Amino acid sequence: MVSKPQVRFTLGKQSSLAPDTVSCSDSDSDDGLEAIDPRVRLMFFSSEGDLEGIKKLLDSGTDVNFKDIDNRTALHVAACQGFTDVAELLLERGAEIDPQDKWGSTPLADAIHYKNHGVVKLLEKHGAKHLTAPMHVNNAREIPEYEIDAKELDFTNSVDITKGTFAIASWRGTQVAVKKLGDELFTDEEKVRAFRDELDLFQKIRHPNVVQFLGAVTQSSPMMIVIEYLPKGDLRAFLKRKGALKSITALKYAMDIARGMSYLHENKPEPIIHRDLEPSNILRDDSGHLKVADFGVSELLKGTHAAKHEKPMSHQDTTWRYVAPEVFRNEDYDTKVDVFSFALILQEMIEGCQPFVTTNERDVPKLYAAKERPPFKAPSKSYAHGLKELIEECWHENPERRPPFRQIIVRLESIYNSIDRKKHWKVQRFRCFRMMGMCKGEDSDTSTNNRSSWI
Repeated sequence: MVSKPQVRFTLGKQSSLAPDTVSCSDSDSDDGLEAIDPRVRLMFFSSEGDLEGIKKLLDSGTDVNFKDIDNRTALHVAACQGFTDVAELLLERGAEIDPQDKWGSTPLADAIHYKNHGVVKLLEKHGAKHLTAPMHVNNAREIPEYEIDAKELDFTNSVDITKGTFAIASWRGTQVAVKKLGDELFTDEEKVRAFRDELDLFQKIRHPNVVQFLGAVTQSSPMMIVIEYLPKGDLRAFLKRKGALKSITALKYAMDIARGMSYLHENKPEPIIHRDLEPSNILRDDSGHLKVADFGVSELLKGTHAAKHEKPMSHQDTTWRYVAPEVFRNEDYDTKVDVFSFALILQEMIEGCQPFVTTNERDVPKLYAAKERPPFKAPSKSYAHGLKELIEECWHENPERRPPFRQIIVRLESIYNSIDRKKHWKVQRFRCFRMMGMCKGEDSDTSTNNRSSWI
């Protein structure tokens, strides 16, 4: 019996990993096999979405897992074309879930490549596995130094932290915070780009007041970013518990934030704009110091003097209660948007409540755009000399009038030292008075004793 020769199915979309993609207009029919071979007709009907034709062929005994010369199956074809109903029928009839073609591509990989989300969900539901991540490299020498083996991350007792973005995991005996990007990332080029950008930023950052980057998982799915875990939580939770802070504490925290932000803004060759500076993205370490965190919507400022932004902000990206008016108006902006946010945070630490706390968050930027600012309600003594003026400068309507963080640090240190000197002087005066009182007491006792000896 003469076996049927192998054929190549060239109609429709081709493998996502094929070096040369061929469309139906490029196909050749060398000897008419495509028209008569039921296996090829199965591939053709799968590319056309012909459910009835597929059922008849399978009922007649055609192999649902037939592979052409490129090792492609009908499920590969259906995944490329985006026919979820066809893929479901093929799976019901016994189609293998993860067959690989000659280039190593699976039906799931093809569905992801062509952005056929319905097929992706169906294949994942049936247990299809992601072979590689979007940043996967073929040469071991190209694997980044920061790469962490996903098997080393233990999520057994995982708990979501920081707005659910990060989760706690155990890595080599140490608790870490892990940002895990779900498999939906593969079908969203914007999310892949955002992940790459955040990873690039983390690699540039090394500062005591910025959360420490430990590594990442990029060679398998899901991809992850791993940073240090700070168990004391974020500033938002702390302020919720404590309310208004003492001036000296607020100044210490403000200096921590300003130092971290100054480092980011003075990054070379391009400044790093945080764009989402708010209490939930500021973490407390074991020593009580603050660290700036969460660079998911940060970006590098392109150009020496440019005030351009490449990624428009949305309500899903950030908390609008701390957003500068130029961002809300979708105007060009620079590092001064972070200075505006900083002013609101500093005032909140002293006032004990969020800016415009009684106003719906979506409406707050409209107030900023109308040149309104949160009122100063705390007693005057809560604001050290010069602090209220600094806040007003930092949230100035004109970004050019807002001071850079380098200057903010100097002014905060001056205000802090002024308070510290006054505190020191009060302590010394108290001690002096106490000593004087003790001396008077001793003289009185001595006189009494002397008088007793005369009697």
